[in-house]
Amino acid sequence: MLATRWSLDLWLSRLAQRSGYSFRPLLRSDKVIAVENFVCVQCGTQFHESVQSPSSCPICEDERQFVRHEGQAWTTLKRMAARHRNRLKDEAPHLVGIGTEPDFAIGQRALLLRSPDGNLLWDCITFLDEATIETIKARGGIRAIAISHPHFYSAMVEWAERFDAQIFLHAKDRQWVMRKSPRIQFWEETMVSLWDGLMLINCGGHFEGGTVLHWPGGANGKGALLTGDIIQVVQDRRYVSFMRSYPNLIPLGPVAIHQILQGIERFPFEQIYGAWWGANILSNAKDAVARSAQRYLRAIGSAKTYG
Repeated sequence: MLATRWSLDLWLSRLAQRSGYSFRPLLRSDKVIAVENFVCVQCGTQFHESVQSPSSCPICEDERQFVRHEGQAWTTLKRMAARHRNRLKDEAPHLVGIGTEPDFAIGQRALLLRSPDGNLLWDCITFLDEATIETIKARGGIRAIAISHPHFYSAMVEWAERFDAQIFLHAKDRQWVMRKSPRIQFWEETMVSLWDGLMLINCGGHFEGGTVLHWPGGANGKGALLTGDIIQVVQDRRYVSFMRSYPNLIPLGPVAIHQILQGIERFPFEQIYGAWWGANILSNAKDAVARSAQRYLRAIGSAKTYG
């Protein structure tokens, strides 16, 4: 987006005249000023447009994330296009993974859930180019975007604007939105129903507004959860885990674990689709969550358990 000081001076001058005041510009110049939506290299969050890069990234300075060891750094989508592209791959019938190569920032992949009454983009990634847009449009486009937690807010507004989509975020995480938009709808309930039976569930945990998505048509009608890392699929695919901070190894307490379990208790699900390629549990997922929670609670409940 481009703006000129001359145009701004002219607008202010006319406004002042209508209001009965005089206006004298401090600087007369027709120099073009470029404003950009800068992106944090470490977490991939896109910020509101500005002339200069922000001084810091609040998401990375929070205890759940970290500032890159070389120091805060910024890029833009235009700069990313020189070395990045997106890959789309079917994860399941009606579920398409979208990830950036080479990996960028946290490295998550989004999921495009194709549904009769409109496609939902679950979680988001930063990079977006014309090739990705055309490929997704050929698969029905995006009706709305829903995101599990702020680490995956990324360039959600950019995606929403290019697909004319709405964004669903839990209100408890409102403070972490770095690029505001009227497309964002903050919801405050413990659950919110979308369409075709899709249900957003506020589980808390990793973030206060931490959200998972129940997809009743997943797993051939047995149900699936899309969890981001609110419920984290670990390397042993028989288990999941839970943390306040994964990179900084800050655990959650028992109250938070029980809140997560209570949030998903009423929903049947055979499968879980996590935040990264292949981070999925494809059978008996609800049992996996239950035994994982029991193991986790034992581990934090007594030093004698693993000590």
